[in-house]
Amino acid sequence: MSLTGYAWAAMQGLVNGLTMADVIDSDGAVPADGARDILLVGMDSRTDAQGNPLPEDMLAKLNAGEADGELNTDTLIFVRIPNDGSKATAMSLPRDSYVDIPGYGKHKINSAYARAKAVERQRLQSEGVEDKKEIEVQSNQAGAKTLIKTVENLTGASIDNYASINLLGFHDITKSIGGVEVCLNEPVDDPYSGAKFDAGKQTIEGHQALAFVRQRHGLLRGDLDRVVRQQVFMAGLAKKVVSAGTLADPAKLNSLIDSVQRSVVVNKGWDLLGFAQQLQGLSAGDIEFTTIPVANPEYDTPEDGQAVEVDPAEVQAFVSELAGEKDPNKKEESKPAPDPSEITVDVLNGSSITGLAGSVSDTLAAAGYAPGEVGNTEPRTTTVVRAAEGEKATGEKVAETLGNVSVETDASVPAGQVQVLLGPDYEAPSESGGGAAPGGAAGATSGLQQAQPAPQQAEQPTGDEPIKADGVTCVN
Repeated sequence: MSLTGYAWAAMQGLVNGLTMADVIDSDGAVPADGARDILLVGMDSRTDAQGNPLPEDMLAKLNAGEADGELNTDTLIFVRIPNDGSKATAMSLPRDSYVDIPGYGKHKINSAYARAKAVERQRLQSEGVEDKKEIEVQSNQAGAKTLIKTVENLTGASIDNYASINLLGFHDITKSIGGVEVCLNEPVDDPYSGAKFDAGKQTIEGHQALAFVRQRHGLLRGDLDRVVRQQVFMAGLAKKVVSAGTLADPAKLNSLIDSVQRSVVVNKGWDLLGFAQQLQGLSAGDIEFTTIPVANPEYDTPEDGQAVEVDPAEVQAFVSELAGEKDPNKKEESKPAPDPSEITVDVLNGSSITGLAGSVSDTLAAAGYAPGEVGNTEPRTTTVVRAAEGEKATGEKVAETLGNVSVETDASVPAGQVQVLLGPDYEAPSESGGGAAPGGAAGATSGLQQAQPAPQQAEQPTGDEPIKADGVTCVN
């Protein structure tokens, strides 16, 4: 009873001391669509949640660099939790995703907040508002609202709740819980982020933790590898926080609450105590982290440099599938799959592995499928089998032959035909009949003929397999 009373008082104190922002019209009711959708935002802000500038010595400790006057959102995570609180799926949105920002055209998604904030600040100043605190609060709310609308347009979901955290908050929260265990495949030494770590498992906190999730220079896939870093760290953080060792320790709980109050902003109307009760049965194994589909990670934009190209229709189908919803773009029923000899399969290589498309086409031909086009396609990170609408079973039959890769239907695929789009995550099924295992280009070369040696490829964890919060995943 004492522990329960203390915990309730502590949580009540946390809620009362939080900074609230008027960015979502929410009455706190249970979402009607069956799941609560939350947008988590990591800001590169050099201020605390109340708008107070961080001391210079703290900025130096955080390796934050010089402020350039812009406030970008370095981390965007879309979290979907069913109303019964049985599980949670967190989807990373790469910061350089090239999307439509309402009122501003197509730009990188991490600039949505900054663009709207700057416009609102100028409007308030032109109207004669001189209170810096009021300008900061209102312009931040305008930025958050535009970012929320941008994410809603991209995912097709309605954001029910919003929470943001700045550099200082991430630093303090990781220290308050005693650090998070992570694992690296190789040692790193990056002067830009300050990331300097040995290979293998290690527990990091504070400025080390911040450097771990911010590094992108020197990583094989740049920002996409950084997204994977953030996912494994958040998984470890979730595991640590939901454990009794954190929530039942008054000292750790007090420190955690103090850190959250100083650096976290949430939307007004969010019943956090009710939300905590909803999630009381959630275990680390019920929390998964993944990334939205990416069409081209090195897309050259007209005016924003290189960005990550994403297809909103593909992203929305992905989000709907994770929510257990039926994709409105897919037919509900599928015709039975015909004999392999009646299925023509095109194989297109979107990885950097020489000869992969030809090897996979040969494998399918040996299994009785009719060979189709063999060639290359735009670079992609994941392997997918595409079938004609109403013929998903046909696509699933091909996917099973290849090792149970993902399947989708597409109106552009002719009836009786299947397209296999290969990414660096593809790994040929083993002779024992096992499915494709998560892996990078090094694993994919096992599908090539021995007489066609491919250039050695460095290990490239794709982040396409969901990362669970009940273990420690080694990453680049």
